[in-house]
Amino acid sequence: MKYLRILLFSALAALSFASCKSQFEALLNSSDADEKYKAAFDYFNAGKYQRAAQVFESLSVITNGTERDDTVQYYWGLSNYRFKDYYTAETNFAKLMDNFPRSPFIEEASFLRLDCLYRQTYRYELDQVPTHTALAALDQYMTSYPGNPHMDVCKEMTSTLNARLDRKAYENARLYYKMEDYKAARVAFKNVLKDDADNIYREDILYYTAMSSYKYAQLSVQSKQKERYLVFVDDYLNFVGEDPDSPYRKELDAMYRRTQRALGKYSGTDDELDKKEKDFMKERKTVIDSRTKTLEKKENLQKAPTTKKKGIFKKNETSQGKAK
Repeated sequence: MKYLRILLFSALAALSFASCKSQFEALLNSSDADEKYKAAFDYFNAGKYQRAAQVFESLSVITNGTERDDTVQYYWGLSNYRFKDYYTAETNFAKLMDNFPRSPFIEEASFLRLDCLYRQTYRYELDQVPTHTALAALDQYMTSYPGNPHMDVCKEMTSTLNARLDRKAYENARLYYKMEDYKAARVAFKNVLKDDADNIYREDILYYTAMSSYKYAQLSVQSKQKERYLVFVDDYLNFVGEDPDSPYRKELDAMYRRTQRALGKYSGTDDELDKKEKDFMKERKTVIDSRTKTLEKKENLQKAPTTKKKGIFKKNETSQGKAK
């Protein structure tokens, strides 16, 4: 008996589902613009964004060229956005911006498109073309709408994306260092700062530039060591002049003393030099820990900003009140 009840319940549920499905399919195939328009907003306000998007999509064919056209286009995009289909939402918002530049929805659609572009960017190890696309769109939006209510979020997104590009450039250069191709590493680090002097990893880049020149000189044949150690001296003095209190300072000081000895310019004794290096090695763990904490702070800059701040996106809207 219990088994029969379960079968009956399952059959009724399947019948109900099929009925709802057939009604929805009938709605999609309907040519009644008013019926579909009302149903689309009913689904939207009920939080059924996937169905709302489907109805708005089918409705867009009927309302093309009418006064409802931009409204349908906007809420089609917004439904996809709420359903977290950011790729389709971005396409819909972009179409609205291209076809209806004077629509009352244009500013908000432009911002939502930015958020879609931002969400389609990748972590620093991967292709950064979407990051450049998002940054260009952010710059255009902030220029076009300087008083927009989302300015803080836009700045946060811009900062995060720029930090990602900084990390990408820094890590690409550091790859040569890890491969022990110190000549190429120094050139790569120099080029990073040539392209972007304000890179957030500037201190680390200057450090690795100096370390690359030192190790390149150290591994060179004796006849070329002098000129290459002099390159390190220039890099060392450049670093010290810019970051005299850096936690990297003591390690580079040790490299500098060894260089001075190699160049015959060290005025102290070998015992004094050895003692200073032993003292530095005792402090090395502290130096490394300190630098690790600093880098962790920089990594936090790359965390995704909270774009859904209170008051920006409402859960439900009196959508038809805005609609034409």
